[in-house]
Amino acid sequence: MKLSLVLLASTAIFGVYDASAQEPGYVAPKTVWGAPDFTGVWNNASLTTVQRLAGASSVTVNEEEAQKLAKNNVTNLVAQDEAGRSKVDDASSKKLLSDKNSSRAYNRFWMDPGVVLMKVKGEYRTSYITDPPSGKIPFKDGKTMNGVYYNPLNFDAPEVRQLNERCVSYGKTGPIFQSTLYNNNIQMIQTPTHLMLMTEMIHEVRIIPIFKTAAEAKASHGAVPKWGGDSVSWYEGNTLVVETVNPHPLYRTYITSTGKSEERFTRWNNEEVLYEFKIDDPSIYTQVWSGEETFVATKDPLYEYACHEGNYSLPGILAGARQLERDGRVDPPVLGLFEGVGRGAEPDE
Repeated sequence: MKLSLVLLASTAIFGVYDASAQEPGYVAPKTVWGAPDFTGVWNNASLTTVQRLAGASSVTVNEEEAQKLAKNNVTNLVAQDEAGRSKVDDASSKKLLSDKNSSRAYNRFWMDPGVVLMKVKGEYRTSYITDPPSGKIPFKDGKTMNGVYYNPLNFDAPEVRQLNERCVSYGKTGPIFQSTLYNNNIQMIQTPTHLMLMTEMIHEVRIIPIFKTAAEAKASHGAVPKWGGDSVSWYEGNTLVVETVNPHPLYRTYITSTGKSEERFTRWNNEEVLYEFKIDDPSIYTQVWSGEETFVATKDPLYEYACHEGNYSLPGILAGARQLERDGRVDPPVLGLFEGVGRGAEPDE
């Protein structure tokens, strides 16, 4: 049976959700022990991101607007730039390398971010966030995402580089689940007592105990921080609720040690499961914020993810920095992966 995963709309009050968590008339399948069944491999690749896409003015858009946003999306512009046969000559190579952007490590062929906006309950979405209506994370002044501040110009040692550069964590397993340039499959496995969530990216795993009641679950939070936080779960009818607190301070999640998140998984129909989230952390946000996302079921397995085996990127970065120091040269500017992409294309008005 083919399944999908969708994130449900939320209100601004933590713990209160849209009652229409299932398509009208739909009867959710059950496990052999009677719980709603979410076991399977899902995929959440899309051009929609946590925050509002540039050029969009509302949470939902129509078909025409969705196509326009997708056309002007940077990854689709990369595909446009790279379309056709490449010229292999000295002049073409110099032109290609003229921006001196070492971040353009590989081309669009190796990326799999999706080519269209995400649909949630049949609507094209411009962000995961549905509240606040701006589609933006409501940070307090001067606050940013949890985790050690990352200075891209710090090349002192391996420990100061991002966890994803070191293949320790990519921070996409949640809370909140996010799509990336590739490896967007997510595997869910249930037992009567536990839920396993594993992302294809770096094969990060969250193993979450399932309790009989919300009170029992919340009373079972531990004190030891885990990468993605200390998560507990329970069922509310056809919905599986996951509450998370106390993430490891190095992990790029959306809560600090003083916050909590709530994720809700509900089968929407035979093709979709609704995934809702709320983030509550007064230490860094001006309000509770929430959103929706669709994970589409796939028959593909989680393919092997190999990161540091034979990977010379990190020693190369550090060795290059040491050479710059020996030469008395300043650090080069840090360019983004898509720096200069689509310069020749005229974006739609």
